[in-house]
Amino acid sequence: MHLLVDITAHGLGHLAQTAPVVEALRARLPGLRLTIRSALPKPRLEQRMATGFSYVNESRDFGFVMDNAVDIDLAASVQAYRDFHHHWRQRVADEAEWLKEHRVDAVLSNVAYLPLAAAARAGLPSAGLCSLNWADLFNHYFNGEPWAAKIHDEMSSAYRAADLFLRVSPGLPMEALERRRDIGPIASLGRRDRAVLSRKLGLDETSRWVLLAMGGMEFRLPVERWPCVPGITWLVPDAWRTEREDVRAFDHGDSTFADVLASSDAVITKPGYGTFVEAACGGVPILYLQRDDWPETPYLAAWLARNARSRELTRERLVNGDFIDDLRLLWLEPRPAIPSATGVDEAVDILRTTLLPVVV
Repeated sequence: MHLLVDITAHGLGHLAQTAPVVEALRARLPGLRLTIRSALPKPRLEQRMATGFSYVNESRDFGFVMDNAVDIDLAASVQAYRDFHHHWRQRVADEAEWLKEHRVDAVLSNVAYLPLAAAARAGLPSAGLCSLNWADLFNHYFNGEPWAAKIHDEMSSAYRAADLFLRVSPGLPMEALERRRDIGPIASLGRRDRAVLSRKLGLDETSRWVLLAMGGMEFRLPVERWPCVPGITWLVPDAWRTEREDVRAFDHGDSTFADVLASSDAVITKPGYGTFVEAACGGVPILYLQRDDWPETPYLAAWLARNARSRELTRERLVNGDFIDDLRLLWLEPRPAIPSATGVDEAVDILRTTLLPVVV
């Protein structure tokens, strides 16, 4: 059986959710033929998934047009959606033909809706997998606009056309999806080994390592303007080119992000599934950027409040580096019980019996 897995490139949380499920499926079903379609570069996919899949560097969704990792260009997003849906029926027909030409037998999407609509048209089984869907987010920003109702109906119908939608926790409620199946958190946990990482990254093993991870889109923080704090080392992306004695790049060489996160004393990030859940399941304290306009934030924040040491920061305080006291308070708090990442096994069991029942 040939499974197409479509992974949106709108941030890295979608890959973080999908990759562990794909790897577990391959372990359970060694005869499964796998194609990954995504605008994410193949090396990025291979950081999360073993080789042995066909790769199609294409995108079937855009989510929203972003100015950076947290700011949405709503005007550009409006135009993009109107263009995308201008000839919707023909777009679905073309995608269904693509699936037939590539001899796809089943579709798993996180979280493009076009492949789900096309799979239904082509008579193929399909499933969605995500903590959100674009129809609910679209409705949040554009509900009430006279042009939006038809587009929202097409989006919602596409999601409902799937045989099932695996709603990953924590996430949006998605109560309108009748074929929704709720599953637990998904997290791919790294190995905590500060001795090894201290050698690889040139770190003082006795200092506090604070990881700055703002997601898969650009959102550079002005670390060079922050005060130097004795005993704290900042771990930043190499692309930031930050030149300070207390700063190290974490993403060069063979160090994986998962291992860096697991070995850190805290992470500073934006609201998003991947880093939130992987940090919480690894017992790593979290400072996160206030993002009240993003519909997923209340659900992620409520889950964090129960399962992790976490605090919210305003954008001004984050940019100015005005949060050292918050870090110190987090380190003094007792650690709650670490949540179990049960979603992978649950997803595989469901997909094995519904989407891929003929694979042996």
